[in-house]
Amino acid sequence: MWNKIALLGTGLMGAPMADRLLAAGMPLTVWNRTPQKANALLARGAQWAVSPAEAVSGAQVVVTMLADGPAVREVLTNGGVARAMEAGALFVDMSSIPPEMAREHAKILTSRTVEALDAPVSGGVVGAENGTLAIMAGGTPEAFHRAQPLFVALGKATHVGPAGSGALAKLANQMIVGVTIGAVAEALLLMAAGGADPAAVRDAIRGGFAESRVLELHGARMLERNFVPGGRSATQLKDLESALNTAALVGVELPLTLRSTQLYRDFVRQGGGDLDHSALLLALEKTNPLAEH
Repeated sequence: MWNKIALLGTGLMGAPMADRLLAAGMPLTVWNRTPQKANALLARGAQWAVSPAEAVSGAQVVVTMLADGPAVREVLTNGGVARAMEAGALFVDMSSIPPEMAREHAKILTSRTVEALDAPVSGGVVGAENGTLAIMAGGTPEAFHRAQPLFVALGKATHVGPAGSGALAKLANQMIVGVTIGAVAEALLLMAAGGADPAAVRDAIRGGFAESRVLELHGARMLERNFVPGGRSATQLKDLESALNTAALVGVELPLTLRSTQLYRDFVRQGGGDLDHSALLLALEKTNPLAEH
């Protein structure tokens, strides 16, 4: 078993993931750009590192849960992580980053005899807290096998292909989530405007072909008007933008994703970036001022 795991990024998702690793008895060292966000973890047994390089020094496994691709690149290069990792170590990036960046990072690390997985997650804060995250892993089968004890503590992992494939799978996830949130929001808005009870309609269609986790969880958020972030709208926008950029690179048109991206882009510009992505309902309500809500 590993004698040191480093986790870089103890924010909205990283903190509950760190809790799961500690609960599984794993020896965890953490680093975060804002040290105060790690205080609760230190009280539960995690060790603190003053820099990313110090965190990964001597670690057999390094996990990153950072804001985006540039943040991961920053710790790898300027933060000294790539240089400080030992030969034979395993790097598991669970952030949501563009597939091309994931492949570049794998090349950087492979050149230093470090195995790399891009393994972004879906399930939000609730999934992180409960250890039920869906994990999409790209990299070699050997690296995926090595990471199993880590993945078991966090959720269910699926190996989806070579380097970059995990990041690509996360884009598929975010496309489906973004478009579906928009569809659920529009449906509830129409029900209210047309005189039906949106909550009753949601209950009526649950279990039919429209059933989904988005209808279940985000539909409830919309009805309760609870937009405390489980997944931030700004993060949803980042991933949709990445999906469009990737589609342009491979010559694929994504009209539904494009429209969802435009809606989220406008919503974030209007100040909704830190609200849950289900708060897209608020943007649609603004364009439909006569709808009851």
